[in-house]
Amino acid sequence: MSAPAGKPGRTAAVVMKSPDTTSRAGTPARRRHKCFDDTHREIIETTVRLISEKGADAVSIAAVARAMGINRATVYYHFESLGALIDAVKAWSSEQLAKPFTNAAPQQERVDYITRFVLENPQLIKLWIEDLISVGDIRTRYAHWDALVEGIRGHDLTSGPGEAVDAEVFCVILLTSSIIGPRVFRNSVCPDADTETVVKRFRSEQLRMLRHAALLKL
Repeated sequence: MSAPAGKPGRTAAVVMKSPDTTSRAGTPARRRHKCFDDTHREIIETTVRLISEKGADAVSIAAVARAMGINRATVYYHFESLGALIDAVKAWSSEQLAKPFTNAAPQQERVDYITRFVLENPQLIKLWIEDLISVGDIRTRYAHWDALVEGIRGHDLTSGPGEAVDAEVFCVILLTSSIIGPRVFRNSVCPDADTETVVKRFRSEQLRMLRHAALLKL
């Protein structure tokens, strides 16, 4: 897997949807002030940073408000509960993890991006993985699932006549090996390895696997 380097909490931006600008009567409604979207994004990014530094269990509405120098009412104006805010962080993480499958960067950059993101954000990845393996629709945890599956189905990955590739299973393997693999390697196989060493080693093997599966240009 892969994509251009970007580091959560510091570089990647949350994309906000524009509010509806038409009133019920069909007349233009007043646009929401840009400051609302800026604050909304900053709340999410501050929560991302706090989770990265202290873990999800240490995050609260009060902690986010304190870190931003705002009152709790402002946070609640944007998110009705801590759960809603955490859901927004999960969506943010999902967007970062989806970048390798949605841009046209060279495959090597895409591979490096996701490995580095996973290694540099262990608490975010832990939160996202816990959500991913829970019962529920994967599309709520990984919004680009259908596009990924269709992309695999669009490639001839069979190695012999009468053989069919199970695109859904293949995509599960693809996602989990790219997102969980680097953490397993860093935590249990080579705990002393620095980030760039792990990125380099995973790049080599992931490109080899993609080449073998005829997916190098996917």
